[in-house]
Amino acid sequence: MSAILHISDTHFGTEIPAVAEALLQLAGDLHPDLLVLSGDVTQRARGWQFKAAVDFLERMPVPHLLVIPGNHDLPLFNILGRVFSPYGNFQRSFGRNLEPVFESQELLVVGANTTRPSRHKHGEVSPRQIETVSRRLQAGSPRQLRVVVAHQPVRATRQSDVKNLLRNHQSAIHAWAEAGADLILGGHVHLPHVRLLKEVHGIPRAVWSVLAGTAVSRRVRGDIPNSVNLIRYRKEDEPRSCLVERWDYDARGVFCLAGREILLLQ
Repeated sequence: MSAILHISDTHFGTEIPAVAEALLQLAGDLHPDLLVLSGDVTQRARGWQFKAAVDFLERMPVPHLLVIPGNHDLPLFNILGRVFSPYGNFQRSFGRNLEPVFESQELLVVGANTTRPSRHKHGEVSPRQIETVSRRLQAGSPRQLRVVVAHQPVRATRQSDVKNLLRNHQSAIHAWAEAGADLILGGHVHLPHVRLLKEVHGIPRAVWSVLAGTAVSRRVRGDIPNSVNLIRYRKEDEPRSCLVERWDYDARGVFCLAGREILLLQ
């Protein structure tokens, strides 16, 4: 069995130290194979904020790491930096590849950089990116859990979040479903959810949108606490399925299991 610890919107610079320590403890208890951080690593893309993030992730007891940028990981107030080196601090921290891929016998996880220096908040996926991700998914095995990671969501559960949807998400969903995607992970809205996409988009396969809340930042949304997901998958299971667990930080100072859902895959 393989497990992915999916976290998002850490917003280092606004992190709560006690929550960060609790997340390290959770990772040590769960033993995931891969940690996915789906963007907004920092609050304002400053060097010291990336250093805090790297220091934290280096303590994470997880053998593999996949990180993509979010809109907060591009300079906002440093106009020259945003124009001439928008990903400079991110790449110095995590390498030049903004669309990393992780593959094992059971997992294929493909990152997509949906940020744009010309946009302050909204994300976009281009036709070329859609095709590149599709080719990577098609090269995987049908027995792998095939996952796409984007920062902005492809499904909204509240009307107020429709404006935050990934631009060109409809084209992306259909293409990635045809290419074999099972899950599309994201964050951005600080609101965890698990939703079946074919109910809305009419695709022929079961593809799921899975969002994580904010992992360690004080920038929580409403009454939703700091929250992360654990995704468990075993390629031998029939019918094909994965288990998504939501873990929330609570008043006892630890992350506790808040819910679990079995996702049937086709």
